[in-house]
Amino acid sequence: MEARDIIKRPVITERTSEQMEFKKYTFEVDTRANKSFIKQAIEEVFGVKVEKVNVQNYKGKLKRMGKHSGYTNRRRKAIVTLTADSKDIELFEV
Repeated sequence: MEARDIIKRPVITERTSEQMEFKKYTFEVDTRANKSFIKQAIEEVFGVKVEKVNVQNYKGKLKRMGKHSGYTNRRRKAIVTLTADSKDIELFEV
């Protein structure tokens, strides 16, 4: 897996923008990626040092369209904590 394939997109909400003050950044990542792959990908793409990675898994929700039913895609979210001496990620600067 390549680094750009692991990181899908940043998650920007009110809560995640408050966590950026503490150098915590949230990304939606590939469901097959583990913590070490996520750490390597963030360090390679953004050029920062990662201290810790926390991962949350979300199951797909049951959706119905008339008599047909199915599930939405499952997701995986990674909260990445940077070291105190590393620079901020410019992607989140608005």
